[in-house]
Parts: sequence; C-alpha cells; structure tokens
Amino acid sequence: MPYVVTRSCCADASCVLACPVNCIHPAPGEPGFGTTEMLYVDPRTCVDCGACTTACPVDALKPHTALGEAELPFLELNASYYKENAHADRAPMYVVPKQRRLPEGELSVAVVGAGPAGLFAADELLRHPGVRVTVHDRLPTPYGLARAGVAPDHQDTKQVTELFRAIESQAAFSYRLGVEIGTDVTHADLLREHHAVIYAVGAATDKRLGIEGEDLRGSVSATDFVAWYNGHPDRALDDHDLGSERAVVIGNGNVALDVARILTADPDALARTDISDRALAALRASRVREVVLLGRRGPAQAAFTVPELLALSALDDVDVSVEGWPDDLASDATEKTKLLSELAARTPVEGRRRIVLRFLTGPVRITGDGSVQALEVTTTTLRTDDDGTVRAVPTGDTQVLQTGLVLRSVGYRARPVPGLPFDEDTATVPHESGRVEPGVYVAGWIKRGPTGFIGTNKTCAHETVESLLDDFAAGRLTRPVSTVSVAANALGLDAWRAIDRAERAAGEAQGRPRVKLTDTESLHRAAARAVPAVRG
Repeated sequence: MPYVVTRSCCADASCVLACPVNCIHPAPGEPGFGTTEMLYVDPRTCVDCGACTTACPVDALKPHTALGEAELPFLELNASYYKENAHADRAPMYVVPKQRRLPEGELSVAVVGAGPAGLFAADELLRHPGVRVTVHDRLPTPYGLARAGVAPDHQDTKQVTELFRAIESQAAFSYRLGVEIGTDVTHADLLREHHAVIYAVGAATDKRLGIEGEDLRGSVSATDFVAWYNGHPDRALDDHDLGSERAVVIGNGNVALDVARILTADPDALARTDISDRALAALRASRVREVVLLGRRGPAQAAFTVPELLALSALDDVDVSVEGWPDDLASDATEKTKLLSELAARTPVEGRRRIVLRFLTGPVRITGDGSVQALEVTTTTLRTDDDGTVRAVPTGDTQVLQTGLVLRSVGYRARPVPGLPFDEDTATVPHESGRVEPGVYVAGWIKRGPTGFIGTNKTCAHETVESLLDDFAAGRLTRPVSTVSVAANALGLDAWRAIDRAERAAGEAQGRPRVKLTDTESLHRAAARAVPAVRG
C-alpha cells in the first residue's frame, strides 16, 4: 500500500482533487463525505505518485514505508474502509463545478468569524472574479479553533493554518480583526456596506451538566480549559488548581482526550509546542497523576474518533486503561471497540501517569466546601428506544471519586446572533442551504451545530456560497449604500502578519513553532510594527 492517510487528516478533500486515479474516498458528493472520521486511500488502486502529499494541508498522507510504529495501525484502517464501502459504481473523479458568470459589477461580502468556516467561505467566494471579501473577528488574531482549540501536541493538525495564509493572501481579501459585531459595528452597518453578510461565528460556549455543585471552584468547562492552555485572550490569565492527584473529565469526545493528554503529558515535551507559557508553568507544578474520563454510555457509543484513540494508545509514557463494559460488547465489534479491548488488556506500568476511559458511568453531584473535593458518580445500564437510540439509565449504585478538578466536556453550544433568528433547541440559526434570508447567510457550527471536522467546513461553506451567488444572480441582494466607520484599533492583514512574525520569532529563539501573545495589549503592540503586505 503506497500511501496512507493518518491521524491528522482534516478531511477537506484537497487530496481528492490532486489524485489522478480517484483512489481517495469518500469524495465530495459521495455518501459519508463530511461525516466520516477521515478520508481513506484505496490500497488496490493507489499508484504511488505522491500528488496527494503535496495537496494535503496537514501532512496526513504518508508513504507506507515512512510510517512510524504508532502510525502502522492506519495501514489496516485505510484498507478496512474499502472492505465495507465499495465504490466501483461511483463517479470516476470529483467533478469541479463550472465557474459562474456573475452579473456586471463587484460583489462585496462581509464574513463574520475568522475561523475555518469563515475562511473557507471567503475562499469559495474569491474563486469568482469581481468578488471582494472582508473577514471580521472579535479577536485580534484569526483562525478560530485552529489556533485556540487544536491541542498544542497536535502541531501537524495546526499546519492547516498554512492553507488559511494562502486564502488571506488573495488580492480581494481583507481583515477587520479586533472588531465585535453588535458593539463596534452593527448587523445593519454590515448590510449597508456589503451586498451580503455570512455569519460563521461558531459555537463559543459549552453545554452544562445540570447537576448540583457544578459552579464550585474547580468545576470548569473543557472549553475554557482548552482556551487557557492555548493562550486564548479571554482565558489566558485563568488559574486552575492542579494540586490533586486525580482530575475527572465528564465526556469522551476528542476534546476530552485532548484535555487528558495535556494533563498527563511530559511538560518538557509540551515546552516544544505553542502551549501558553502560563499553562506550561502550571503543568510543570501539577500533581495530577490520573485523569478519569466518564462516559454515560458504553464503548460502542464513545464520541471520540478512531484516529484520536490510536494517538492515545500510542503514548509511550502514559498508561491508558479501560473500565466499564456491556456484557454484549463482543457482538458489536468495530474498529473502535477492538482497539478499546486491546487497551483494556494492557498491563499497567508502576509509576506512570494514567488515563482511565471509564464507560457506563454518569455524574450525580459535585461536592466540596467552596471548591471541588469529590464527584459522586453512578453506574448506568444501556437501553435501546424504539427509534434505535441507545440511552444510559442510572442504576442507582453510586461511588465517590476524590478529585479537585472536574472538567465538563459534553459538547459546544452557539450563542444567539443579534438580529438573526435562533433555535434554542439546536442552538443554530434556522436557514435553507445556508440562506437565512437574501443577503444574510450562515456557515459552520452556527449553521449545522458542533459537528464534523475542519474540512467539513469546506463543503458547508460551498453550499452557503452557492445560495448567496444564486441570490446575487437573481438580483435579490441590495446594493451597498455606505462605508462603515470601524473602530480605530481594527487590525488588518498587515497587522496580523506583524503579530505572526513576532510570535514565530520568539518561538524560533526557544526552539518552538511560536510563542503566543496572549493578551490584547501585547497583540496590539506587535500589530503596531506592521509593514505593508505583499499580495500574491
């Protein structure tokens, strides 16, 4: 098998277009695209040309001869996909849509949100001559969760920002960073200045547990904890008590795995990443030796992906153990449950830090005198509803876990966007193919909820932009009538590049990818050293 897709796959399908023999699936338009955990190379048809490696923005594609020991399971993972997903009847190549001919005159679009969804939307728009895009963001820095959400020990995934750098280098692209919509500029202002507005504001808050003690000190959302160790300006100055030997993470998605890895990682290894200096200092002093991840349901329903579980299983200085198995698990064997079974059979090594994946366990209450001292949990049993939904039902048997840190990681939730309708149940803006109304559109998590991967935003953005261009071609968009006077401290591309240079230079001096500036004042000081950007 010449080439293999590995863990860092962002599923944006750049490799699909580059492949001359159509051996990478699922492709855009095929069943599973945007919902599978990654893309897969067909070992039967790959011709070892290497075109995919050039196109991949996160270096996920590797020759089979270059795989490290921890990456070898991806050989079978790629091959096994095609055993269950034959594609002989599919189109021979992903067909690139024919470029539209837009009406005469320039189309001006504001994009709100400079994360992956917003930048992919900008890229889709800029494929058409005569379109001008201005991307707005509340923060002085772009890239959203690609900068402040991806774990610092996953630097390969962060390479997707090089793709974003190419997008922002296009001549008709501009930034307004450090500008908050609704405060510095209103929704009405944007509509007066542009033909259309695309909101790609993501899901900025977390879901709550709704249990007693959730607001005690030491009970924290994983969203905030991730923002803290990634140096997000909103959370960079937070303090977290890492003085107890056990931390508990409620949830078992990829973010929960990220948090567990960071809490148990060797600080010297983290010191070679772009982790926040404040967080690194706290982790060096940490007494945490065990992180327990609680999942209400069983291993088969775990939310984390197989690639991330493989990365966890490959840790050579941290024990990973598994607790809580349904009696009938063997009858529902999947790649995920097979791997979990292998982890469960491992023998712990004395003295190592430990991550425990504990299933069929739910939180009951958090206890403590002002701050977290313990978490009461209950075992659960699984029941299947008539519609096939698997639910966890508490048994009533309880146990107390001593801990000083409880992190809830049960999902993201979007906030309402001023001036737009909002569905409280789904925490999304109601839309039709991204169209809220002619002139107003949504993309990313505010559109579809917190699902998918980085590359999923590319397909999502394409659909939204198609709706926008349909409205423009039909004459349903209002021509701009004024130019908005934005705040004097709004930062453009030149300013962002100055920040980027400063962080990279500081990182180079320490043997790190970058040293992040984590407060607004420092970011603006670096931005003040901006020089005119070179386009192209």
